[in-house]
Amino acid sequence: MHSFMKSLKASTAGMAAQGERLRLVSENVANAHTPGYRRKLVSFTEALDSDSGANMVKVSGVRLDGKPLKRVYDPSHPLKDKTGHVEMSNVDVLVEIADAREAQRSFEANMNMFDQARRMYSGVIELIKRP
Repeated sequence: MHSFMKSLKASTAGMAAQGERLRLVSENVANAHTPGYRRKLVSFTEALDSDSGANMVKVSGVRLDGKPLKRVYDPSHPLKDKTGHVEMSNVDVLVEIADAREAQRSFEANMNMFDQARRMYSGVIELIKRP
């Protein structure tokens, strides 16, 4: 497969991986105040596309953060334990915002690479069309 197409595939895979990362960050923020919720983390790995031979990134898995849940004293909460404490989520919204920004920047970098490869490919096609 042509190297332009490999570039397009690799950039597309990067955008998909960062999109998945952003989805998990959104879930984490949405559940930041849900009792018992554990933060989800995404892992990436390198993958070789068998059709094109392009090195790409893919999501290798999603795991739960092993950090302890925050214990809050709330004797009126229906999920309280014998001591009146409730285990809340282990999500730190500031960390999630930082992860979202990093995912956005990585997505934009892949999008720019995709656009650059597309423009180069279009330039080659225009040269071929000339009489």
